[in-house]
Amino acid sequence: MLVRLRLLTLSYGGALLLLFMLCLGAQNLNERHSIRFGSARSAELPSGFILGISLVMGMISGGSVATILLPERLD
Repeated sequence: MLVRLRLLTLSYGGALLLLFMLCLGAQNLNERHSIRFGSARSAELPSGFILGISLVMGMISGGSVATILLPERLD
């Protein structure tokens, strides 16, 4: 249980740190794009921010899946 909690905390902590640095760095980008969600559109966001958010979401989902699939004998 402690190994799973440590892995999950490390995954979320790293993603949060990356998101914080991404928000600081994306403020000076000039080229902005929007994403279409069916008939709706998102706000105008820098393209680097959109790419960075997908990386952060991948870190969170990958860490969560690794925590769930961890064998019981390592706990």
